[in-house]
Amino acid sequence: MSRVLAALRSWTTSVPLVAAVLLAAVWGRHPGVFLAVVIAVALAGAVLAAVHHAEVVAHRVGEPFGSLVLAVAVTVIEVGLIVTLMVSGGPETASLARDTVFAAAMITMNGILGLCLIVGAIRTGLAVFNAEGTGAAIATVATLATMCLVLPTFTTSRPGPEFSSAQLTFAAVVSLLLYGLFVVTQTVRHRDFFLPVETGEPQPDAHAAPPSARKARASLALLLVALIGVVGLAKVESKSIEDGLSAIGLPHSFVGVVIALLVLLPETIAAVRAAMRNQIQISLNLALGSAMASIGLTIPTIAVASIWLDGPLLLGLGPTQMVLLALTVVVSVLTVVPGRATRLQGGVHVVLLAAFVFLAINP
Repeated sequence: MSRVLAALRSWTTSVPLVAAVLLAAVWGRHPGVFLAVVIAVALAGAVLAAVHHAEVVAHRVGEPFGSLVLAVAVTVIEVGLIVTLMVSGGPETASLARDTVFAAAMITMNGILGLCLIVGAIRTGLAVFNAEGTGAAIATVATLATMCLVLPTFTTSRPGPEFSSAQLTFAAVVSLLLYGLFVVTQTVRHRDFFLPVETGEPQPDAHAAPPSARKARASLALLLVALIGVVGLAKVESKSIEDGLSAIGLPHSFVGVVIALLVLLPETIAAVRAAMRNQIQISLNLALGSAMASIGLTIPTIAVASIWLDGPLLLGLGPTQMVLLALTVVVSVLTVVPGRATRLQGGVHVVLLAAFVFLAINP
């Protein structure tokens, strides 16, 4: 009994449980100002708790499995949030999947990646990583993004930026196959391409004993509870977010950007903390793995959900978005090819994220 009480006193245990209880209490309600603030605080706490438990699980299973666990867990919850909002949101949410997935790709490939390169380069002068694994990840993300987000703008079977049923089915199947092929490559065939590069720098946790299997299982369960809390509370808060965006004159499409920012907070913090430990490859695994999972798992799920969703499913990007995506892919390739990067490359990626956010606010 004393052990149970001691565990509950730990904020990393209690916060996910509090978030889950709060979610059950406020689900289906439109919160007022005070309750919205309480939800925001619980949301932030659940994000931090999720990062802690993800790192415990990652330490237990090792790399690159640890990065994969967090990327897939966050993406599965993100997909659930998108589908829930689309079911309850009506015709205004026809482009929500596109806006959220594209925002996630830009945030991960530019924001998380750029910030981690800057942190790593400041710490050691040069951020070093495996070009083989990171290059394969960028190639996969670029292919998935083009197949699912660019081609719908140019196909002619349906008017507007959307796939026909056959095209959507093809894109969904290809996305799953490509994502599965990458996971096998990352975890089985060429796992060494995705492990941190030995630079001679001391690793703070290199010799730390991994947590016990029991503690890892508990952290995995609490990670899922925390992520459900993050996504559920973000859903409850979404109406307040929409009202706030409308009040300050921001376009409705910016809701997708806000959702992506909220959902990707755990991965952003985890990636930056890895960069601070000079584990740049882990940071890049998290960033690009999230972008890949966001597209490769969301589009197939939305394709299935479209069977009962009313209205069109708009997936095609506009001209401005396609230019930003193309520039991001080109810059990412040039960043990855040498296998090392300076603060300049990180700064370029952060500027691209700033351009995306600015143009999302002022299209």
